[in-house]
Amino acid sequence: MAQLHSECDVKSYLDGTVGSLLRSMDEAGIEKSVLCCIATKPTQFEPILNWSIQIRSERIIPFPSVHPSDSQLPDKIQKIADNGFIGVKIHPYYQNMVIDEPRYDLLYKSIIENKLILVLHAGYDIAFPREEKAGPRQILRVLERFSELKLITTHMGGWFQWDEVEKYLIGKPIYIETSVSFDYLGAKRMEKMLEKHHSDCLLFGTDSPWDDQKKAVLNIENLISDESLKKKIFYKNSAKLLGII
Repeated sequence: MAQLHSECDVKSYLDGTVGSLLRSMDEAGIEKSVLCCIATKPTQFEPILNWSIQIRSERIIPFPSVHPSDSQLPDKIQKIADNGFIGVKIHPYYQNMVIDEPRYDLLYKSIIENKLILVLHAGYDIAFPREEKAGPRQILRVLERFSELKLITTHMGGWFQWDEVEKYLIGKPIYIETSVSFDYLGAKRMEKMLEKHHSDCLLFGTDSPWDDQKKAVLNIENLISDESLKKKIFYKNSAKLLGII
């Protein structure tokens, strides 16, 4: 039986460049990637937006970022939509926010009004103390207030908060993606969570460069025997959500 990874086992598999990502995608048989950015301060909005415009292509789908404390938040989110992007990324630890605090309601309202997808780092983060900022119960509270929000929760719904994920999120119509979870959950528990969740709300993810993309593909390929479910996880659900089909 393979030994599960500890929370300190995260390492970089690539150098963080678009070129290395594309090479990794080729090796793993991945056609398209959503590339997420994080604005750690409001002044990073324009550089991130401009870079996202430069790198987008048929294979790379950038999701720019806004800082949740930006005084021009609605205008910035509208600018993301006006430039043809379909989603944004928020990371509560790097952006110092607790996601269910009412002061961030404007963020969610603006994302909904502009018909954007929100990718949210869910659960704890290896680089920060274990202060709950984006846990399963907080995710649930946000979605209870903003049921129209197209929210993708990363890392199987909450990194290293999987007991709460199983209690509060699994089985509900909430998007959950698979990145950087298999080696921590183990095959048996990962399979159980995937099979118990809504099949239309499961998305394949790698959080590259923090996981080996080829290995991540093989993990799901070998884990799921139901071919219909496998196709949904790998591309059908994502393609529908992203408007590719």
